[in-house]
Amino acid sequence: MATDSSNKTIFAAMGANLAIAITKFIAAAITGSSAMISEGIHSVVDTGDQLVLLLGIRMSQKPADDSHPFGYGQELYFWTLIVAILIFAIGGGMSIYEGITHLIKPSPLEDPMWNYIVLTIAIFLEGYSWTVALREFLPTKGKQNFWEAIKNSKDPTVFTILLEDTAAVLGLFVALIGIFLGHLFNNVYFDGIASIIIGIILAIVAILLARESKGLLVGESANPQTIASIRSLSKTELGVQEVIRILTMQLAPQEVLLNLEIQFAKNLTGEQIALTVESLEAKISQKHPEIKQIFIEAKSLAATRKYPQPFE
Repeated sequence: MATDSSNKTIFAAMGANLAIAITKFIAAAITGSSAMISEGIHSVVDTGDQLVLLLGIRMSQKPADDSHPFGYGQELYFWTLIVAILIFAIGGGMSIYEGITHLIKPSPLEDPMWNYIVLTIAIFLEGYSWTVALREFLPTKGKQNFWEAIKNSKDPTVFTILLEDTAAVLGLFVALIGIFLGHLFNNVYFDGIASIIIGIILAIVAILLARESKGLLVGESANPQTIASIRSLSKTELGVQEVIRILTMQLAPQEVLLNLEIQFAKNLTGEQIALTVESLEAKISQKHPEIKQIFIEAKSLAATRKYPQPFE
Protein backbone atom coordinates (compact mmCIF):
# COMPACT_ATOMS: atom_id res chain seq x y z
CA MET A 1 0.00 0.00 0.00
CA ALA A 2 0.97 3.65 -0.20
CA THR A 3 3.51 4.62 2.44
CA ASP A 4 3.56 7.40 5.02
CA SER A 5 6.05 9.22 2.79
CA SER A 6 3.39 9.31 0.06
CA ASN A 7 0.93 10.92 2.48
CA LYS A 8 3.58 13.44 3.52
CA THR A 9 4.13 14.41 -0.10
CA ILE A 10 0.39 14.80 -0.72
CA PHE A 11 -0.26 16.92 2.39
CA ALA A 12 2.70 19.20 1.62
CA ALA A 13 1.41 19.75 -1.92
CA MET A 14 -2.21 20.22 -0.81
CA GLY A 15 -1.33 22.85 1.81
CA ALA A 16 0.77 24.82 -0.65
CA ASN A 17 -1.82 24.66 -3.45
CA LEU A 18 -4.74 25.75 -1.27
CA ALA A 19 -2.88 28.82 -0.02
CA ILE A 20 -1.67 29.66 -3.50
CA ALA A 21 -5.12 29.28 -5.11
CA ILE A 22 -6.65 31.87 -2.79
CA THR A 23 -3.93 34.45 -3.43
CA LYS A 24 -4.00 33.87 -7.20
CA PHE A 25 -7.73 34.49 -7.47
CA ILE A 26 -7.40 37.66 -5.36
CA ALA A 27 -4.64 38.92 -7.66
CA ALA A 28 -6.69 37.96 -10.76
CA ALA A 29 -9.72 39.87 -9.43
CA ILE A 30 -7.61 42.98 -8.80
CA THR A 31 -5.62 42.95 -12.07
CA GLY A 32 -7.90 41.13 -14.52
CA SER A 33 -5.07 38.82 -15.65
CA SER A 34 -6.12 35.82 -17.72
CA ALA A 35 -2.91 33.97 -16.84
CA MET A 36 -3.60 34.50 -13.12
CA ILE A 37 -7.12 33.08 -13.50
CA SER A 38 -5.63 30.03 -15.24
CA GLU A 39 -3.09 29.66 -12.47
CA GLY A 40 -5.86 29.93 -9.86
CA ILE A 41 -7.82 27.19 -11.65
CA HIS A 42 -4.63 25.14 -11.82
CA SER A 43 -4.08 25.36 -8.05
CA VAL A 44 -7.72 24.50 -7.27
CA VAL A 45 -7.52 21.44 -9.54
CA ASP A 46 -4.26 20.38 -7.91
CA THR A 47 -5.84 20.68 -4.45
CA GLY A 48 -8.79 18.59 -5.55
CA ASP A 49 -6.46 16.05 -7.14
CA GLN A 50 -4.61 15.58 -3.86
CA LEU A 51 -7.91 14.95 -2.06
CA VAL A 52 -8.73 12.33 -4.72
CA LEU A 53 -5.34 10.67 -4.17
CA LEU A 54 -5.97 10.54 -0.42
CA LEU A 55 -9.34 8.91 -1.16
CA GLY A 56 -7.57 6.41 -3.41
CA ILE A 57 -5.06 5.55 -0.67
CA ARG A 58 -7.88 5.01 1.84
CA MET A 59 -9.96 2.88 -0.53
CA SER A 60 -6.94 0.77 -1.51
CA GLN A 61 -6.36 -0.21 2.11
CA LYS A 62 -9.66 -2.06 2.50
CA PRO A 63 -9.09 -5.72 3.45
CA ALA A 64 -9.66 -8.51 0.95
CA ASP A 65 -13.11 -10.11 0.86
CA ASP A 66 -14.98 -12.74 -1.15
CA SER A 67 -15.64 -10.42 -4.08
CA HIS A 68 -12.04 -9.11 -4.13
CA PRO A 69 -9.85 -11.97 -2.85
CA PHE A 70 -6.65 -10.11 -3.71
CA GLY A 71 -7.73 -6.91 -1.99
CA TYR A 72 -8.48 -3.42 -3.23
CA GLY A 73 -4.95 -2.19 -3.91
CA GLN A 74 -5.69 -1.26 -7.51
CA GLU A 75 -8.23 1.31 -6.31
CA LEU A 76 -5.26 3.65 -5.99
CA TYR A 77 -4.44 3.21 -9.67
CA PHE A 78 -8.06 3.91 -10.64
CA TRP A 79 -8.20 7.16 -8.67
CA THR A 80 -4.86 8.23 -10.13
CA LEU A 81 -6.46 7.86 -13.56
CA ILE A 82 -9.33 10.07 -12.36
CA VAL A 83 -6.74 12.67 -11.31
CA ALA A 84 -5.29 12.62 -14.83
CA ILE A 85 -8.76 13.16 -16.31
CA LEU A 86 -9.41 16.09 -13.95
CA ILE A 87 -6.09 17.73 -14.83
CA PHE A 88 -6.77 17.35 -18.55
CA ALA A 89 -10.45 18.34 -18.60
CA ILE A 90 -10.63 21.03 -15.91
CA GLY A 91 -7.06 22.27 -15.53
CA GLY A 92 -5.92 22.12 -19.14
CA GLY A 93 -9.32 22.68 -20.77
CA MET A 94 -10.33 25.67 -18.64
CA SER A 95 -6.91 27.32 -18.97
CA ILE A 96 -6.93 27.01 -22.77
CA TYR A 97 -10.54 28.26 -22.89
CA GLU A 98 -9.69 31.23 -20.67
CA GLY A 99 -6.69 32.07 -22.86
CA ILE A 100 -8.67 31.88 -26.11
CA THR A 101 -11.45 34.01 -24.61
CA HIS A 102 -8.90 36.61 -23.56
CA LEU A 103 -7.43 36.66 -27.07
CA ILE A 104 -10.86 37.13 -28.65
CA LYS A 105 -11.95 39.80 -26.15
CA PRO A 106 -8.77 41.24 -24.63
CA SER A 107 -8.99 43.50 -21.62
CA PRO A 108 -6.23 45.82 -20.41
CA LEU A 109 -4.25 44.72 -17.35
CA GLU A 110 -4.17 46.81 -14.23
CA ASP A 111 -1.13 47.42 -12.02
CA PRO A 112 0.97 44.23 -12.33
CA MET A 113 2.53 44.61 -8.88
CA TRP A 114 -0.02 42.26 -7.24
CA ASN A 115 0.62 39.64 -9.89
CA TYR A 116 4.36 39.80 -9.35
CA ILE A 117 4.00 39.53 -5.56
CA VAL A 118 1.60 36.58 -5.73
CA LEU A 119 3.59 34.74 -8.40
CA THR A 120 6.85 35.17 -6.48
CA ILE A 121 5.27 33.80 -3.30
CA ALA A 122 3.67 30.96 -5.28
CA ILE A 123 6.99 30.02 -6.88
CA PHE A 124 8.59 29.66 -3.45
CA LEU A 125 5.66 27.62 -2.05
CA GLU A 126 5.39 25.39 -5.12
CA GLY A 127 9.16 25.05 -5.13
CA TYR A 128 9.04 23.78 -1.55
CA SER A 129 6.30 21.27 -2.42
CA TRP A 130 8.26 20.16 -5.50
CA THR A 131 11.40 19.68 -3.36
CA VAL A 132 9.48 17.47 -0.91
CA ALA A 133 8.11 15.35 -3.77
CA LEU A 134 11.56 15.10 -5.36
CA ARG A 135 13.16 13.99 -2.07
CA GLU A 136 10.59 11.22 -1.75
CA PHE A 137 11.05 10.18 -5.38
CA LEU A 138 14.85 10.13 -5.65
CA PRO A 139 15.42 7.12 -3.32
CA THR A 140 13.23 5.03 -5.65
CA LYS A 141 15.14 6.16 -8.73
CA GLY A 142 18.36 4.21 -8.23
CA LYS A 143 20.54 4.18 -11.35
CA GLN A 144 17.62 4.78 -13.70
CA ASN A 145 17.17 8.06 -15.50
CA PHE A 146 14.28 10.29 -14.49
CA TRP A 147 11.78 9.04 -17.08
CA GLU A 148 12.65 5.35 -16.57
CA ALA A 149 12.13 5.79 -12.82
CA ILE A 150 8.66 7.25 -13.38
CA LYS A 151 7.78 4.54 -15.89
CA ASN A 152 8.92 1.74 -13.56
CA SER A 153 7.47 3.26 -10.38
CA LYS A 154 4.63 1.29 -8.81
CA ASP A 155 3.50 4.05 -6.41
CA PRO A 156 1.58 6.65 -8.45
CA THR A 157 1.11 9.02 -5.52
CA VAL A 158 4.73 10.21 -5.49
CA PHE A 159 5.24 10.64 -9.24
CA THR A 160 1.76 12.19 -9.64
CA ILE A 161 2.57 14.93 -7.13
CA LEU A 162 6.04 15.37 -8.63
CA LEU A 163 4.64 15.83 -12.15
CA GLU A 164 1.87 18.12 -10.88
CA ASP A 165 4.35 20.30 -9.00
CA THR A 166 6.68 20.38 -12.01
CA ALA A 167 3.78 21.58 -14.16
CA ALA A 168 2.86 24.11 -11.45
CA VAL A 169 6.35 25.62 -11.31
CA LEU A 170 6.57 25.77 -15.11
CA GLY A 171 3.11 27.35 -15.26
CA LEU A 172 4.06 30.02 -12.74
CA PHE A 173 7.11 31.02 -14.76
CA VAL A 174 5.01 31.10 -17.94
CA ALA A 175 2.44 33.34 -16.20
CA LEU A 176 5.19 35.60 -14.87
CA ILE A 177 6.80 35.94 -18.31
CA GLY A 178 3.42 36.51 -20.01
CA ILE A 179 2.39 39.26 -17.59
CA PHE A 180 5.82 40.88 -17.73
CA LEU A 181 5.92 40.91 -21.54
CA GLY A 182 2.35 42.20 -21.69
CA HIS A 183 3.24 45.25 -19.61
CA LEU A 184 6.66 45.71 -21.17
CA PHE A 185 5.25 45.92 -24.71
CA ASN A 186 1.80 47.16 -23.66
CA ASN A 187 0.30 44.17 -25.46
CA VAL A 188 -2.72 42.44 -23.88
CA TYR A 189 -2.30 39.31 -26.03
CA PHE A 190 0.77 38.00 -24.17
CA ASP A 191 -1.43 37.31 -21.15
CA GLY A 192 -3.87 35.14 -23.14
CA ILE A 193 -1.04 33.29 -24.86
CA ALA A 194 0.49 32.50 -21.45
CA SER A 195 -2.84 31.08 -20.31
CA ILE A 196 -3.00 28.78 -23.36
CA ILE A 197 0.58 27.58 -22.78
CA ILE A 198 -0.29 26.79 -19.14
CA GLY A 199 -3.24 24.72 -20.38
CA ILE A 200 -1.02 22.83 -22.83
CA ILE A 201 1.49 22.04 -20.05
CA LEU A 202 -1.33 20.65 -17.90
CA ALA A 203 -2.68 18.58 -20.79
CA ILE A 204 0.75 17.03 -21.42
CA VAL A 205 1.13 16.12 -17.73
CA ALA A 206 -2.38 14.64 -17.72
CA ILE A 207 -1.59 12.44 -20.73
CA LEU A 208 1.62 11.18 -19.08
CA LEU A 209 -0.25 10.37 -15.86
CA ALA A 210 -3.07 8.63 -17.72
CA ARG A 211 -0.57 6.51 -19.63
CA GLU A 212 1.24 5.38 -16.48
CA SER A 213 -1.99 4.80 -14.54
CA LYS A 214 -3.42 2.71 -17.36
CA GLY A 215 -0.37 0.43 -17.34
CA LEU A 216 -0.76 -0.20 -13.61
CA LEU A 217 -4.52 -0.56 -13.78
CA VAL A 218 -4.61 -3.22 -16.50
CA GLY A 219 -2.11 -5.47 -14.71
CA GLU A 220 1.50 -4.34 -14.95
CA SER A 221 4.24 -6.75 -13.94
CA ALA A 222 6.72 -6.20 -11.12
CA ASN A 223 9.88 -4.35 -12.09
CA PRO A 224 12.57 -6.28 -14.04
CA GLN A 225 14.98 -6.26 -11.08
CA THR A 226 12.46 -8.09 -8.91
CA ILE A 227 11.78 -10.69 -11.60
CA ALA A 228 15.51 -11.28 -12.11
CA SER A 229 15.95 -11.69 -8.36
CA ILE A 230 13.12 -14.26 -8.18
CA ARG A 231 14.72 -16.24 -10.99
CA SER A 232 18.09 -16.17 -9.24
CA LEU A 233 16.60 -17.25 -5.89
CA SER A 234 14.73 -20.10 -7.56
CA LYS A 235 17.87 -21.43 -9.20
CA THR A 236 19.65 -21.60 -5.82
CA GLU A 237 17.20 -24.26 -4.63
CA LEU A 238 18.76 -27.70 -5.03
CA GLY A 239 15.46 -29.31 -5.99
CA VAL A 240 14.77 -26.86 -8.81
CA GLN A 241 15.95 -28.08 -12.20
CA GLU A 242 14.65 -25.21 -14.35
CA VAL A 243 12.69 -21.97 -14.00
CA ILE A 244 10.22 -22.10 -16.86
CA ARG A 245 8.09 -18.99 -16.42
CA ILE A 246 7.67 -16.13 -13.94
CA LEU A 247 4.36 -14.25 -13.99
CA THR A 248 3.87 -11.23 -11.73
CA MET A 249 1.16 -8.63 -11.30
CA GLN A 250 1.36 -5.38 -9.33
CA LEU A 251 -1.73 -5.31 -7.11
CA ALA A 252 -0.68 -2.20 -5.14
CA PRO A 253 2.49 -0.13 -4.62
CA GLN A 254 3.76 -2.64 -2.04
CA GLU A 255 1.83 -5.75 -3.08
CA VAL A 256 2.74 -8.18 -5.85
CA LEU A 257 1.18 -11.46 -6.97
CA LEU A 258 3.63 -14.12 -8.17
CA ASN A 259 2.95 -17.23 -10.22
CA LEU A 260 6.10 -19.30 -10.59
CA GLU A 261 6.27 -22.22 -13.01
CA ILE A 262 9.26 -24.47 -12.38
CA GLN A 263 10.50 -27.94 -13.19
CA PHE A 264 11.75 -29.93 -10.22
CA ALA A 265 14.60 -32.40 -10.23
CA LYS A 266 13.41 -35.76 -11.54
CA ASN A 267 14.46 -37.83 -8.53
CA LEU A 268 12.50 -35.86 -5.91
CA THR A 269 9.74 -37.49 -3.88
CA GLY A 270 6.45 -35.74 -3.20
CA GLU A 271 7.62 -34.80 0.29
CA GLN A 272 10.88 -33.37 -1.03
CA ILE A 273 8.98 -31.32 -3.58
CA ALA A 274 6.78 -29.90 -0.81
CA LEU A 275 9.86 -28.99 1.26
CA THR A 276 11.49 -27.35 -1.76
CA VAL A 277 8.37 -25.27 -2.41
CA GLU A 278 8.20 -24.23 1.24
CA SER A 279 11.88 -23.24 1.27
CA LEU A 280 11.57 -21.29 -1.96
CA GLU A 281 8.50 -19.40 -0.76
CA ALA A 282 10.32 -18.45 2.46
CA LYS A 283 13.36 -17.15 0.53
CA ILE A 284 11.24 -15.09 -1.86
CA SER A 285 9.13 -13.62 0.96
CA GLN A 286 12.20 -12.70 2.97
CA LYS A 287 13.95 -11.01 0.04
CA HIS A 288 10.80 -9.42 -1.37
CA PRO A 289 8.22 -8.74 1.37
CA GLU A 290 6.05 -6.91 -1.17
CA ILE A 291 5.24 -10.29 -2.77
CA LYS A 292 2.15 -11.21 -0.76
CA GLN A 293 0.72 -14.00 -2.92
CA ILE A 294 2.94 -16.82 -4.21
CA PHE A 295 1.70 -19.66 -6.41
CA ILE A 296 4.23 -22.29 -7.49
CA GLU A 297 3.30 -24.66 -10.29
CA ALA A 298 5.24 -27.84 -11.13
CA LYS A 299 5.72 -28.36 -14.85
CA SER A 300 4.96 -31.83 -16.20
CA LEU A 301 6.39 -33.86 -13.35
CA ALA A 302 4.95 -37.09 -14.70
CA ALA A 303 6.30 -36.46 -18.16
CA THR A 304 9.79 -35.64 -16.97
CA ARG A 305 10.17 -38.47 -14.43
CA LYS A 306 11.55 -41.77 -15.79
CA TYR A 307 10.07 -44.90 -14.28
CA PRO A 308 11.79 -48.33 -14.49
CA GLN A 309 10.42 -50.55 -17.23
CA PRO A 310 8.72 -53.79 -16.11
CA PHE A 311 10.51 -57.11 -16.76
CA GLU A 312 9.30 -59.09 -19.72
